[in-house]
Amino acid sequence: MARDASESGGDDPGGVHCRLDELLAERGLTLARLSELVGVSVVNLSVLKNDRARAIRFSTLVAICDALDCEVGELLVRA
Repeated sequence: MARDASESGGDDPGGVHCRLDELLAERGLTLARLSELVGVSVVNLSVLKNDRARAIRFSTLVAICDALDCEVGELLVRA
């Protein structure tokens, strides 16, 4: 049975948390620099970072993981 946002405790009904902040800090990168590296706007990366994204293109996900030298499972985790 699917859960709605109120049951998962947040705005994201999928229960997925993006660890972008932690990974950027570990690598000494800024959101602006990551934006340059992956070709995605700072605004869109901020939406992802703040767990407000509803979807992400696989190509964007791969580009972010390449830039951060991480696996998808390090970036996106179950909340």
